[in-house]
Amino acid sequence: MALYPVVLQTKIPGAPEPKRGKVRDIYDLGDKLLIVTTDRISAFDVILPNGIPDKGVVLNQISLYWFKQVADIIPNHLISTDISTLPEPFQKAKDQLAHRSVIVKKAKPLAAECIVRGYLTGSGLKEYQKTGKVCGLGLPAGLVESSKIAQPIFTPSTKAEEGHDLNISFEEMKKILGDDALAQKVKDVSLAIYGRGRDLGDAKGIIIADTKFEFGLLGKDLILIDEVLTPDSSRFWPKADYKEGVSQKSFDKQFVRDYLETLKGWDKNPPGPVLPEEVVEKTRAKYVEAYERLTGKSFGNF
Repeated sequence: MALYPVVLQTKIPGAPEPKRGKVRDIYDLGDKLLIVTTDRISAFDVILPNGIPDKGVVLNQISLYWFKQVADIIPNHLISTDISTLPEPFQKAKDQLAHRSVIVKKAKPLAAECIVRGYLTGSGLKEYQKTGKVCGLGLPAGLVESSKIAQPIFTPSTKAEEGHDLNISFEEMKKILGDDALAQKVKDVSLAIYGRGRDLGDAKGIIIADTKFEFGLLGKDLILIDEVLTPDSSRFWPKADYKEGVSQKSFDKQFVRDYLETLKGWDKNPPGPVLPEEVVEKTRAKYVEAYERLTGKSFGNF
C-alpha cells in the first residue's frame, strides 16, 4: 500500500513549466532549482507507462541520506528540503511535493555519466565478454556474471538526451570535458564516493555492485548533483544471497528489467509496456526495503 500520493507528473498551476527527465521534474526558480522526484520508472532508457508508488519519495530520501554520508568527500547541490519557502503556486501543491522535493543550487552539469563498477554485470559484462575489457580497461580472464572486480573501476559513458548512453574510455571522457585535471578529479571523487557507499552498504547487508554519479560546476567548483547511490542509479544486491556466476536478486529496478527481458514483443524502444500489478507491488517493496536497510529507519518516518 502506498504511503504517499502517486505522482507520475507534477502539475502546478501558475508555476513555470518544468523540464521533465526520465524521473525528475525540474523547475527553474531563477537563482536555484526545485527538483521533484516522481514515481515514474524507466528501463533501457524508456519511461514506462505506469509508475511505482512511493518510489520518488524513496529515491529522494536515500539521496538525502547519502549526501550527508559523503559530504566530507565533495560538496553537493542541496540548499533545502523546506517546501514552505517556495513561491505561492507551489504552496497549493504540497501533496505533490512532500518528501520528494529538494531545492538546489544551479550548476552546469558535466557532459558525461560517471560510472563505478565493483562487480561485473550489465553492459560491462557484455563488453568484457566480447573484448576482455570494460571502457578500455583490461580485466583478468575468467570473470563471469556478477564476479567481484578486485579494485573498483571507473567506466564513464556518454550522456544521451534520448536513446542509450554509450560506454567510453577515460581518455575519451577527458576530450569531452576538455580539462584533464577536472576529469581526474571526477574519477578520484567517483571512486571515493563508491568506496564509502560500498563499505556502508556492506555493513547493512547490501552489495552495491555498481553506480552512476552526476557532477556539475558551480563557478569553478566541482559539486555532486542529481541523485546519489539510489536504487535507480545503482545495482543493490542482498549480500546474504550473493552467488558468483548468476544474475542476482536485487533491491533495485533490475527486477523490472528482468521482467521486461521475458517479453518477446518489445524491442526496448518507446512506447514501453505496462507493468503488471504484481511487478509494481514487488518493485515498490524492494525500493522501500532498500531505504529501510540503508538508513535503519521505517519508511515514512521522516
